[in-house]
Amino acid sequence: MTAEYDATEHADTLYYDVVIVGAGLSGIGAAVHLQQKCPTKSYVILEGRDALGGTWDLFRYPGVRSDSDMYTLGYNFKPWRGAKSIADGPSILTYIAETAAENDIDRQIRYGHRVKTVIWSSDEATWTIKVERKETGETVRFRCNFLLMCAGYYSYEGGFTPPFKGSEHFTGEIIHPQQWPEELDYRGKQVVIIGSGATAMTLVPALAADAAHVVMLQRSPTYVVSIPTADKLANTLRRFLPNRIAYTLIRWKNIKLQQTVYQRCRAEPERVKEKMVGWVRQALGPDYDVATHFVPRYNPWEQRLCFAPDGDFFKAIRAGRASVVTDHIDTFTETGIALKSGQELKADIIVTATGLNLVVLGGVEVIVDGRPVDFSKRYTYRGLMFSDVPNLVSTFGYINTSWTLRADLNAEYMCRLINHMDKLGVRQCTPRLRADDLTMPTRPFIQNFSSGYVQRNMHLLPKQGDREPWVNPQNYRRDKKLLLRDPIEDGVLVFDNDAVGDN
Repeated sequence: MTAEYDATEHADTLYYDVVIVGAGLSGIGAAVHLQQKCPTKSYVILEGRDALGGTWDLFRYPGVRSDSDMYTLGYNFKPWRGAKSIADGPSILTYIAETAAENDIDRQIRYGHRVKTVIWSSDEATWTIKVERKETGETVRFRCNFLLMCAGYYSYEGGFTPPFKGSEHFTGEIIHPQQWPEELDYRGKQVVIIGSGATAMTLVPALAADAAHVVMLQRSPTYVVSIPTADKLANTLRRFLPNRIAYTLIRWKNIKLQQTVYQRCRAEPERVKEKMVGWVRQALGPDYDVATHFVPRYNPWEQRLCFAPDGDFFKAIRAGRASVVTDHIDTFTETGIALKSGQELKADIIVTATGLNLVVLGGVEVIVDGRPVDFSKRYTYRGLMFSDVPNLVSTFGYINTSWTLRADLNAEYMCRLINHMDKLGVRQCTPRLRADDLTMPTRPFIQNFSSGYVQRNMHLLPKQGDREPWVNPQNYRRDKKLLLRDPIEDGVLVFDNDAVGDN
């Protein structure tokens, strides 16, 4: 026995073949895959909050929506039936809840169960999960053979807000979108939104409809592309084809389109940049200072593109209800924000759309055979497991396309792996560096991506190498081959701990 494992602690602990952490988009989808592909396996979903949905239940700010189309953000097994391809948050939450109800997954969710520590024992080929119950504060334990982490990539405790000089003097309200107050009344108010990412782009037109005026204050510009809210081809196909066939065709069309756009951005950045900036000029007219406010310093897709469904962001600017200011903050004042240029922005409400706090595996402490795991010193295996960490898959989606595309692949790979272990009659699989892997060059977990929320926390993430399977390609086509078609046994994944006895 290891120092961390005591069998007497677990005499009354519930055992499941698989524990899924997180009942958001990824966790609910993973449960469906598990039920379909590993029907004999028992499982439970542990959710720290009081409701399913993850991101789509947590974020309640005005206008919250997807920044990916629902034909790729939706699951590969459940067609999206909404009329809008770019969907609002409540519609996405309904889609997730429907998925859970239709597959009886909601019965497997333990709400208010926040996972704090997971402990692996090679002696038992078992994870022990220490959980804090929200209602009572007591610690309860679960055990399992396989652990799937679907807790997301950011802290639910709060978003990222940098220190702003003088913020204590501001007499209005300062709000981060992650903690949007339900009762906030912004009607007729002067609103300043700090930031220029997807959240800010969503908030501007949503608030501008009722606020006196909305200013989006940015340090530097972002690429913004107007896209249609509805996919006309998808809605046409659904009139003539069965829903599942139409969904599959549109899904693959959109996957191909996303990959083509991303590859073109990498291959011909200047040409793509010129075209994107040209679209903004068309949307805002020849007299608007596009060069100052909409020509980024980086190439397309070095950060996520921002989308304006049906051009709503640009419409708010043309209507005079919103404006963009590109400048640096000097200090907050009692009545607003003083800028480095000397200009002052008056505000009743300041919204800090300044990003997220990234965490690894939902901030859960991981211990393997008595030793805490520092993931920054581990290598990613196929982008979903970690060197020397047994029986654990973690879902981190794509930064250059829809999150769920990767989540589906991860869940399908996990099912392949579990079934293969059963075939071999083993209870443990562990990615192990080979002798020649020990000297391979290291690379960051995500390459060529400059967004602040990633760069601020890159040092916390595992490394990747220069060869398969120690890679995180962030490429759907390559991942599909790596996870669904390449052999499970690759000389790196070590299988041991023969399956004997009962739990």
